[in-house]
Amino acid sequence: METFRQSLIMRAFTAVHYVVMVLSFLACWLHFYRLPFVQGEYFVHNRTIFAIYVIAFFVLARLYHGYQYGSLRVGELVYSLILADLITLGMVYVAACIMAQRMLNPLAGIVLFILQAVFSGLWLMLANRVYFMTHRPKLAIAIYRHKKDLRKLEEVRYFDHRWNLKKKVCWNEEEKQASRENADVDEDIHTLIPMMAPYETVFVAGISATLRNGIEKYCLEKGKECLFVPHIGDVITAGAEHMHSFAVPIYSVNRCRLTPEYAIVKRIFDIVISGIATVVLSPFILATAIAIRAYDGGPALYKQVRLTKDGRKFKILKFRSMKMDAEKDGVARLASEHDDRITPVGKVIRAIRFDELPQLINILRGDMSIVGPRPERPEIAQQYEKELPAFKLRLQVKAGLTGYAQVYGRYNTEPADKLKMDLMYINNIGMVEDMKLMFATVKILFMKESTAGISDDQTTAL
Repeated sequence: METFRQSLIMRAFTAVHYVVMVLSFLACWLHFYRLPFVQGEYFVHNRTIFAIYVIAFFVLARLYHGYQYGSLRVGELVYSLILADLITLGMVYVAACIMAQRMLNPLAGIVLFILQAVFSGLWLMLANRVYFMTHRPKLAIAIYRHKKDLRKLEEVRYFDHRWNLKKKVCWNEEEKQASRENADVDEDIHTLIPMMAPYETVFVAGISATLRNGIEKYCLEKGKECLFVPHIGDVITAGAEHMHSFAVPIYSVNRCRLTPEYAIVKRIFDIVISGIATVVLSPFILATAIAIRAYDGGPALYKQVRLTKDGRKFKILKFRSMKMDAEKDGVARLASEHDDRITPVGKVIRAIRFDELPQLINILRGDMSIVGPRPERPEIAQQYEKELPAFKLRLQVKAGLTGYAQVYGRYNTEPADKLKMDLMYINNIGMVEDMKLMFATVKILFMKESTAGISDDQTTAL
């Protein structure tokens, strides 16, 4: 009952904010932009504009997690809602200009955006304060196998208002079972239960699927929260299809095969979007090329062999952000945090992702798609596959300019975690998922942590 009451309060905050945003837009539109459209189309146009704002802001606010009180920092929540509102107002402005068949004065819309941004900031500060007043941190325990597994949970410390991690248990099943004559997972779970009993949340990383299943069942029975790092097999199973032909539960796992309809629509979508983007961004593309050439006189573009669907090799195009002899030793390596190979111009274009713009040509050629797993270099992929043979499962679909791992991971994300995220995309592949990832990409363009390089002593993300 307490959880229901807490959820109701925060949903009320969300509803009030959304209603105020919609009503403030409606007031601005009716006062400043209600134009004498062609007789008979007046109400249709105004309803269309209103519908665009209502639907687009609702969808984008949820996509950018703007109402996840307590889960994200206040600054990120504010950024998410401001970005959602900015994109929505931009869509409304373009639609209104098309309907009016002339350019409208954007001043009132700009003032509205500023006022809504201030309101969102103040409202979210209040909402977060109420959230922390009604939600105390949950006592938590972490059960892990190795130190590297514990490191996967290190971000928990940034959410100390949600979880109070009081205990960490290193549970190496092989060592435990080697000390017993009869290796028994049931004995492991019965040993762990008294340790978990005082806690409300259980974090699990690196533990075998069998033992983890026992932990999950215990948490469900006792009403505890269980958060775990999935194995690759878990992600593959999540994409399995339920077979209705049998009288018992049967799941079918197959290699990803695009339906003809989706494949055709996706290709048309890639051509149209990349073509429009190339035209719209052409001034920035030209300016970037001139800046690179002016710095050291070297070529603005460089080509590099990458892998796409089914392991096919192609030459990716990028703006050169490093010195011309960046890999004179012949060793393939990723960019590190303090990489002295990156030029001053390169630091700027990498920060704003302009180094990726030439890949629009790769998309037009058909080497890549807008959305899909990022293409790896053959040498680096080979290194990853030595330790992680399943890494090649990313090649079930065409490589992309952006993808699940780019939106929800980072440049230095470990290969195993990158594979899991790419498989999550493959499991849910479709135009709706593609559209969601495209809009989600806009959010990370201005988030510095998403471009964090590997450590200076590494050559790959292993």
